[in-house]
Amino acid sequence: MSPRQKQPPMPEKGGAALIEAFLEMMSAERGAGANTLAAYRHDLLDFAGHPKKGLAGAGRDEVKAYLRGLSASGLAASSQARRLSALRQFYGFLFAEEMRADNPTDAVDSPRVSRPLPKILSTADMDAMIAVATAQAQENDEGKRLLAIIEMLYAAGLRVSELAGMPLARVKGKEGFVLVAGKGGKERLAPLGPSAWAAIKSYLDVRAEFLPKNSTRAARYLFCSRGKEGFLTRQRLHQLLKGLALKAGLDPAKVSPHVLRHAFATHLVEGGADLRSVQTLLGHADIATTEIYTHVAKDHLRRVMQKAHPLAKARKS
Repeated sequence: MSPRQKQPPMPEKGGAALIEAFLEMMSAERGAGANTLAAYRHDLLDFAGHPKKGLAGAGRDEVKAYLRGLSASGLAASSQARRLSALRQFYGFLFAEEMRADNPTDAVDSPRVSRPLPKILSTADMDAMIAVATAQAQENDEGKRLLAIIEMLYAAGLRVSELAGMPLARVKGKEGFVLVAGKGGKERLAPLGPSAWAAIKSYLDVRAEFLPKNSTRAARYLFCSRGKEGFLTRQRLHQLLKGLALKAGLDPAKVSPHVLRHAFATHLVEGGADLRSVQTLLGHADIATTEIYTHVAKDHLRRVMQKAHPLAKARKS
């Protein structure tokens, strides 16, 4: 049975307490979200049953043996790397708190991960989706809401979670920039163009149609909903975009909020934006994450080089 299928073993009592202390630190000091904490807990529990002296007494050889077992089971290299990252953070915490004299993950090589290139949409694809959404906005209130959604996702490169729970106060009476709450509670300013603000204002004129009666919770959110959360969920936003893709003649399987985020970044790079600016706009903590878009836009960059660099031009004899 693979590590992804089996139920992680329960650690010894002391190990369980150490895991909780680590997770509490990650939440309080580093602002880790619920999904991140759940992933850390799962990965640490998966490793907990392997060390002979318990989680606190694990040695470097046991960490290496654990990783070899993951590889032999067929677990993807990216998942192996994530498990090792969790162990590094955990044992780094124990070392910093002087609960251990060393970190058993030191000098343990991380599995090599080939980062897949993100799915992207061309500018023509985006134009087609926006054209369909614009037509629907002229027909009904759902269309106005959908146009505001796609404009915000594409114009600002928002994560779906950033849009789903966005408070109404972030856009009401505003223009130019919108304050976005990103990962770990980090905030950034995202600029929106005139067409995006026009779509938002048009939607706000009919937003009351989507408000449930006597719901103060839903009234807080930009994209309010009659669902129990009070706002359009990530799942619902996925559904709306896939429906729009189908009407625009695109493969719905290739369209999602995150694909629109990739399109935003790729089209910026193709347009000549520098990576530092794109990093800031996306809210990436590390520019290495942003650098992938240079690979996605490599054909465009090659054409720019061939056109602009003197040594790339054919020499006249």
